[in-house]
Amino acid sequence: MRFPTFRPRLVECLHGYNFGQFRTDLIAGITVGIVALPLAMAFAIASGVPPQAGIFTAVIAGFIISAFGGSRVQIGGPTGAFIVIVYGILTEYGAANLALCTIMAGVILLIMGFAGLGQAIKFIPYPVTVGFTSGIAVLILSTQIKDFLGLDLASVPSGFLDKCAALGGAIGTTHLPTAILATASLLLIIFWPKAWTRIVPGSVVALVLGTVAVALFELPVETIGSRFGGIPEGLPPLQVPEFSFSGLTALIQPATTIALLAAIESLLSAVVADGMIDDRHDSNQELKAQGLANIICPLFGGIAATGAIARTATNVRSGGRTPIAGMTHAVTLLLILLVAAPLAKSVPLATLGAVLVMVAYNMGEWHQFKRLLKWPRSDAAVFLTTFALTVLFDLTLAVEVGMVLAAMLFIKRVADTSQITPVSPETDTEGVQHSLQGKDVPDEVQVFRILGPFFFGVADRLETALKRAQREPQVVILRMRKVTAMDATGLNALENLYEKLTQKHRHLVISALQPQPYRAIKKGGLLDRLGPENVCPDIDAALARAKAILSQK
Repeated sequence: MRFPTFRPRLVECLHGYNFGQFRTDLIAGITVGIVALPLAMAFAIASGVPPQAGIFTAVIAGFIISAFGGSRVQIGGPTGAFIVIVYGILTEYGAANLALCTIMAGVILLIMGFAGLGQAIKFIPYPVTVGFTSGIAVLILSTQIKDFLGLDLASVPSGFLDKCAALGGAIGTTHLPTAILATASLLLIIFWPKAWTRIVPGSVVALVLGTVAVALFELPVETIGSRFGGIPEGLPPLQVPEFSFSGLTALIQPATTIALLAAIESLLSAVVADGMIDDRHDSNQELKAQGLANIICPLFGGIAATGAIARTATNVRSGGRTPIAGMTHAVTLLLILLVAAPLAKSVPLATLGAVLVMVAYNMGEWHQFKRLLKWPRSDAAVFLTTFALTVLFDLTLAVEVGMVLAAMLFIKRVADTSQITPVSPETDTEGVQHSLQGKDVPDEVQVFRILGPFFFGVADRLETALKRAQREPQVVILRMRKVTAMDATGLNALENLYEKLTQKHRHLVISALQPQPYRAIKKGGLLDRLGPENVCPDIDAALARAKAILSQK
C-alpha cells in the first residue's frame, strides 16, 4: 500500500545549493517582488477588496507555494483569473463567506493533491482552457473601464450585459484627468522597451511615475488613499471567520470554482515553467501547496491564490532556478509593506486600471479567434461556447459545459474511427498472417472485423452490421485483433449477440482478443458461457473451430 507523500521541491533543491545560486535567486526574487507589488494591489481592488488584501496574499501564498510546492520556480499569489470569481462571491455571500470559500477551496485542493489528481488536469481540452481564459480576460477588461475613465458610477453590476449597459450609460461622465493619466500609463507600459523590462518592468515605472505625478501636481484623480484610506504597515493578526456547518453547503459550489481554477492555472503555469528551465514539476505536490496557501491566506486577510504565469516567467528570465527565489519575492513584498506602506496612499487607481487592462490583453488568446476557421468545427464550437458562457454566466458553468461538449465530440471522433464490417477472402486487407486471403471459409461461416475501441459509442453497430449482412450463418466469427479496449456496453453487446445466436442454435467464435477485452469477458462471465474453446488466438484457429462446429451438426 502506498501512503500519500509530502515532499516539496525545496528539499531536493537544497542539496548542493551554493552561494552563487543563492545570489542569482536573491536578485530574481527581489525583481519579481517589485513586479508583483502593483499587480497584487490591482487584482485586490478589482476583486472588490482593499489593496492590502492582495499584498497579504502575495506575501503569504507566495512564500507557502514556493516553500512547499512541486515546482522549482513557481511564483504564487493573486491573479487576474480570480478577479471575477472573488468579486462575485463577495457580492453575493459577503466578506466572511468569501474567506470560508477560499479555505474550503484550499481543503479541496489538498484532497486533490493527496488523491493524486494532479495529472487529471491535463485532460481538460485546449479549446476549453483557451475559451475560459479569453472570457476571463474580457471580464477583467470590463471591470476596469470605470476606474480607467473615472466614470461617475456609484456601483457596477456584476452581470456582463448589465455592466455594459451601466458603463455605456455613464460614458458621458468621463473624468478627463483620470482618462489622460490612465491612457498615458497604458501607453508607457505598451511602449516600454523590452530590453529594459528585465531590469524594471513598464508597469512598475508607470506606477512610480503616476504616483509621483499625483503627489507633485496634486492631480484631481482617485487614489488608494481617497478610496481605501491607505495600507496598514505589516500583516494583520490571525482571524478565524465565524461559520455554521449548515451554511457551508451553500458555499460548496463557489469553493469548487476557486479550487478548479486554482488547480488549472497553477499547473498550466508550472508546465510553462518546465519548458523554460527544462524541468518537470510534481503536479500533486503543487496542488498540496496551493491548498495550504488557500487555507492559510484568508486567516490573515488574504484572498484566493494560485500560480501566476507572468510572474513565474519573470522569475525564470531573471535567473531564478530554485524555490528560494519565490520565497525571496514574498519577503521582498513584506519588507515593502513594512517600510513603504504610507507611500501607497498616492497610488492612482487610473494607473492600476491601466496595469489591469494590459494584464487582460496579455491574458486573452486573441489570436485564436483568427484561427477559428482553420480549426475543426467541433473544436471551434467548444471554444466559442466556453468563451460565451464564461462572459455571460460564470466560469464553473463554462468549464462544465465545455468539458461535456468536448467529451461528446471526442466520443464521436473515436466512434467514427471504429468499424464493424463483414470480411471475406476477396475483401480482406489484413496482412498475410491474419488475412482470410487464400483460406477456406465455409458458406455457413461469416467473419466480421471490429476495428478500434468497442465501447458504448460503437456497440450498437454490431447488431446493425449483422442485419445488413442479410445472412443466417451457422457460425459467426468476430475478429477482434485490433480492439484494444472494451467497456461494459461492448461486453453487453457481445452477450446479447451470444444469446440471440444460441436461441437460434447458431454459434459465436471470437478471434485474437487483446488483453483488456479478454479480461473483460472473463470477469463478466461471458468466457465461461461462451466456452474457452470458442475464444481463439488467431483467425486460423477460429476457422478451424468453426469447421469443427459444423462437422458436429
